[in-house]
Amino acid sequence: MNVYINKGSRFLPNSPVGNDEMEEYLGMTGGKPSKARRIILRRNGIKQRYYALDKEGHATHSNVEMAAQAVRGLLDDKLTIDDIDLLTCGTGSPEQLIPSHGVMVHGELGGSKNIEVVSFAGSCCTGVDALKYAYMAVSLGMSKNAVAVASERLSAWMKASYFQEESEQLAALEDQPMLAFQKEFLRWMLSDGAFALLLQHEPATDGPALRVDWIDITSYANTKDTCMYAGADKDIDGHLNGWASYPQKDWLTKSLFAVKQDTRLLSENIVPLGVEYLKQLSAKYGFTPDDVDWFLPHMSSMFFKDIILEESKARGFFIPEEKWFYNLPQIGNIGSASAFAMIEELMNSGKLEKGQRILVMIPESARFSYCYCMLTVE
Repeated sequence: MNVYINKGSRFLPNSPVGNDEMEEYLGMTGGKPSKARRIILRRNGIKQRYYALDKEGHATHSNVEMAAQAVRGLLDDKLTIDDIDLLTCGTGSPEQLIPSHGVMVHGELGGSKNIEVVSFAGSCCTGVDALKYAYMAVSLGMSKNAVAVASERLSAWMKASYFQEESEQLAALEDQPMLAFQKEFLRWMLSDGAFALLLQHEPATDGPALRVDWIDITSYANTKDTCMYAGADKDIDGHLNGWASYPQKDWLTKSLFAVKQDTRLLSENIVPLGVEYLKQLSAKYGFTPDDVDWFLPHMSSMFFKDIILEESKARGFFIPEEKWFYNLPQIGNIGSASAFAMIEELMNSGKLEKGQRILVMIPESARFSYCYCMLTVE
């Protein structure tokens, strides 16, 4: 049974935040402006982003509230809250360990109908994990429709107050620039927001519908070390140890809950593995770059654009830049919601034509997982 993405919606909190305003919202570690901020922003190409924060650092929306708002954006006289059959949710920034993020979103939405809810937690691939579950359920006839929602409130993990105790204890921080950079790198990369997609087994008649041709996901964790992590730290041998392995005092003095990135592993692996997997999928599904009309690459930074172009050309699977569609500079890196953000914006852009094929790429650096999706415009 065919499955179609018939509608997309977004919720971006508050007004966009420019590069020079970021520390007004996130605060300054040690009471001093960041030395790394301008360097990181110059390379990542992000011009603005959205935070569910005010300038006093108070939350204006929760992750759950933003996800629910995105779902409500799908509702109209043809689809009410009680018409939804399945809700799948993905996030890299859940606000509690238990209950799951998904059931919290369901609780926020309310309604009078009990439904199936599935929740995925992890990193950038969790949104498309949710999308794939929704696609399979509708395709198999197990659900008459499904809503997949991806959301992040990563600003909650980037506030300066969460680094304050460590910054006070590490008086020699400038003598350890790699440690500082690993913990500060993602503070200037990530942002907040939520996007939702409606999946049904008949195409919409009042706008573009995207037939889901396939969704393929793989993990290289069997051969690659952890690259991005939170709620954990690496020991001197590079092994990752979770927060429960540390005494409570270390949770603050080591900033265990900060989102950290091993930039060496990132640069060595993220693009080559992604292109390698794409080559495998081109053989598996029988498509070439000429078959792709739109390429939607989730990039954490515009720094990777030229590297992707160069690597794909070297590996014989070059998709020219004129086929690319992305919105990273305008809305920032919203982790698991970034792929949905590109799909939603392209669907509402007026640029799509019947028969066009859309290839979506989602790399996840946490321990190197990748997803590609092929969609066809109906």
